[in-house]
Amino acid sequence: MLKQVQHDGNGMTAGLAMRPATRDDLPGIVALLWDDETARHREDPSEPLDPRYVTAFEAIDADPNQILVAAERDGRLVGTMQLSFLPGLSFRGSWRGLIEAVRIAGDLRGQRLGEAMILWAIEQCRARDCKLVQLTSTATRTAAHRFYARLGFVQSHVGMKLHLRD
Repeated sequence: MLKQVQHDGNGMTAGLAMRPATRDDLPGIVALLWDDETARHREDPSEPLDPRYVTAFEAIDADPNQILVAAERDGRLVGTMQLSFLPGLSFRGSWRGLIEAVRIAGDLRGQRLGEAMILWAIEQCRARDCKLVQLTSTATRTAAHRFYARLGFVQSHVGMKLHLRD
């Protein structure tokens, strides 16, 4: 399922490819998750990785309604996200896509790689006949909110979380 993202004529994403992550990508993905001001307190990229990361990866990898995405450019892991396909009764039994944990390597931010990844994810949801695509973003990430709004997402709900453990 290696898919090249096409160049748009403006230099947007030449050479970016999205594929399902492998077990070998896990240290790099955890490092991308950690390289974020809101996640440094909850992620640990030190090796050996916490076995819970491996357990989670195996569960995601085994589920046909989940894709842990590895975004590569020139053979380098430069981004990740998790794409989930959720069945539901609302909207007359429609499926929805859920985009989570979007990250781009710190030294490559601002090069529209995140845009290419999100547009690719939207196309995956269309291909699976999803009615809608949704995502959440931490309330303090106003730049991310502007980014998602520019791509057509609207703030339609208030999200809430209840943490059950550390």
